Amino acid sequence: MHWQTESQLEDLIKLLVSWDSRSGTQGEIDFPYKLKNEIESKITGENTYVDLIDSGLSRNALAASYINETNKNTVVLISHFDTVHTEEFGKNESIAFDVDKLTTFYKNNNQNFNTGIQEDIKSEAFLFGRGIMDMKMGLALHLHILEVAAHEKWPVNILVLTVPDEEVDSAGMRHSIGYLNDVRERHQLNYSLIMNSEPSFSLHPDDDKYYIYTGSIGKIMPATLFYGVETHAGEPLKGLNALYMSSYLTKNMEFTDLFEETDMGETTPLPITLKTMDLKNDYSTQTTNHVANLSNVFTLKQQADDIFTKYTQLVNESMNELQSDYEKITQANNLKKPYKINTMSYTELLSYSVEKLGEARVREIKDLYMSNEFLDDRVISTLIIDDLMEECRELAPIAINYFAPPYYPPVNNTEDELIQEITAYAKNELNGNNIDVDVINYFNGISDLSYVAYQGDNESWKTYESNTPVWGETYTIPFKDMEALNTPFVNIGPFGKDPHKLTERLNKESAFKTTPRLLQKLILHFFG
Repeated sequence: MHWQTESQLEDLIKLLVSWDSRSGTQGEIDFPYKLKNEIESKITGENTYVDLIDSGLSRNALAASYINETNKNTVVLISHFDTVHTEEFGKNESIAFDVDKLTTFYKNNNQNFNTGIQEDIKSEAFLFGRGIMDMKMGLALHLHILEVAAHEKWPVNILVLTVPDEEVDSAGMRHSIGYLNDVRERHQLNYSLIMNSEPSFSLHPDDDKYYIYTGSIGKIMPATLFYGVETHAGEPLKGLNALYMSSYLTKNMEFTDLFEETDMGETTPLPITLKTMDLKNDYSTQTTNHVANLSNVFTLKQQADDIFTKYTQLVNESMNELQSDYEKITQANNLKKPYKINTMSYTELLSYSVEKLGEARVREIKDLYMSNEFLDDRVISTLIIDDLMEECRELAPIAINYFAPPYYPPVNNTEDELIQEITAYAKNELNGNNIDVDVINYFNGISDLSYVAYQGDNESWKTYESNTPVWGETYTIPFKDMEALNTPFVNIGPFGKDPHKLTERLNKESAFKTTPRLLQKLILHFFG
């Protein structure tokens, strides 16, 4: 076998990291083909299968499985192979995917890091590289399990699914849920467990504790397009600057506790503004009349309609505050007719636009952007609203509220009896290795587990559908397939530190010794 010993696993993770697969690049497109060739050269047998799953934009997920139909119990192992980008490496960007070179470079050049990172470097207990922790080691562990299961003809089937695009829109996972249901039906399988192996994430900067996760936090992105009234900088009171409008929401949205919720002792991080887009492309002394704010809100139990109601309330309050301040300025400058600032949902704007412009013209505006594969869904959503407003300028100045993809529904099955038994077993095994373990109810790093079940309310979801401009066209979520999957899930992965940072690193003992042994024992104990 090729992926079983500690040194073999180390070679495997170095190989996987060396295949640059940054989100949205050619490397992400090429990765599953390289992996398919690697698997087919290493694992052979009549009960092994490798499939590519179309995930849009020339990307593919990969499913590799050992399926002996005399077995019914099947464990699904999921991971993602895309990584975030590497610009922060600066002049060292060329070695971001070379584990040996980067680890050696840090060993010889650690003076700019804090004490904790320096200690980790000197200990030689960690390997460095983009994607080594988040989350190519999870994939490596799954390949390790697949190989030994096929070689030893385990009495439990193993299906390894690794997907692109998790770091952006999770298109890979959303496209793969239907495949999982099809395979189950085709082979008449029983999906006993879905296991993700995202790494153990720290809860605070000095946190070295190991975590197992029985759920995954939700993420939703309420957004607003501010459409103001342009004017010359020399006549500022003859218009209303959209940047000025957006600043009121940014101030009130950032760190507000309005959306905060706590469940089972865990609390959501506070919201922040992820992106502000000024749609004025050139420089001139004309003010901008269109600016979009996209915000990040984490959820545990709240549904889309709950968030939209609260968000609308916050936007209304922000615009009322703006109106009050603006009127004081206009009064001080003897302006008799200040603008009245309006607010509206995307649903309301769409209805207004159809009535004024006709369905054909609205469809034309939508198609202009949805047919452009070089624009992402956030930009498409914003530009559709912007174009509708260009033809409905009588509504300005106005704040149009909508949702921008992606949406990660919160999921949790802490109370599932099997999951409780699995986490107790895992804790006992790890405690035996002197590893301090806690079970966390919600993975705080956002994960593809959000799509292996749907625990929301269908009625509340209509608010999201109707206020997401690209819904049902360039962006969808397979709710029916998610509900049909109906399988217990858990996240158990390797220990590492600093995902998405220069110093992303993987603990060698956890990755090559402790976790692979745990996963093998756990799967055979419960399902073999």
